[in-house]
Amino acid sequence: MSMGRDPEMVVEAPISRYKKNNLKIYIAACLVFGAVFLYDGYLSRYKWSMRYSFYEKHVLKNDGKPDDTMVWNRKWLPMICGSLAVWLGITLLAIRNRKVMAEENEVVINNKEKIPYASIEKIDKTLFEKKGLFVITYTDENGGEVNLKLSGKTYDNLAAVLDHLVAKIS
Repeated sequence: MSMGRDPEMVVEAPISRYKKNNLKIYIAACLVFGAVFLYDGYLSRYKWSMRYSFYEKHVLKNDGKPDDTMVWNRKWLPMICGSLAVWLGITLLAIRNRKVMAEENEVVINNKEKIPYASIEKIDKTLFEKKGLFVITYTDENGGEVNLKLSGKTYDNLAAVLDHLVAKIS
């Protein structure tokens, strides 16, 4: 928490474990698939590899020249999977500190967007019980109406934030 915020009056909803765990699962899947493609591309030529039939089909039965499948397994697919894993890892690092904070006078989204309670027109919580999401409708600095959807799949502890918001704008 930064200075000037009373810890008693701030309700936080950090980025959800669901979202972080999904990113970790996707990273692991990319690494596993990349390793499988590398294995098929380079180690299948050995009889002990248990994938020798793959090598026979895509190289030996093609006059000793790798076909498109083997070229993709050697060059492109491992690189694509590795790049995707790196991108997902960077995404995970970028979102790890995101949170929604319901403070004394405003809602702060990811330490960037600040929505004063006075500008909130309505809170639609009809889907909160069923889908874990609610929509805040507020007026921005330019006088335009903005709908902000907050989901339980993105943030944990949203019920406490919603209760705090309802108490503040009622």
